[in-house]
Amino acid sequence: MSQKIVLTALFLGALAIILGAFGAHALKKFLSVEQLSSFETGVRYQMYHVLFLLFVAQTNNITEKQKTIVFLMTLFGILLFSGSIYLLATSTYTNIKTKLLGPITPLGGLLLILSWIYLFCCIMFKKEI
Repeated sequence: MSQKIVLTALFLGALAIILGAFGAHALKKFLSVEQLSSFETGVRYQMYHVLFLLFVAQTNNITEKQKTIVFLMTLFGILLFSGSIYLLATSTYTNIKTKLLGPITPLGGLLLILSWIYLFCCIMFKKEI
């Protein structure tokens, strides 16, 4: 599982850098300051959670099953939170209905928060052998 988490984190990290550069250079001409700021928020949170996943992959403080749970919550959290922000920020050009995306962003954020809390609890209540 650790290799899968690392590979996913590396892919998402490279994607965050690409999207950050795309936002800073290409989208700067088309998006408002507010839209660009939202897009950058998506990139920033994606990168924060890439680093989190790299930590999760390397820790020996939790079981493989717990790693899988943290990984899946974080992965879906990134996809829903950052992904919906990218789509919302560029909706004037993609013509995507923002009413559908509105509830998705907080759901993704909730998954990200829960992944941190779950990891905290796993380590806090770990039984020493």
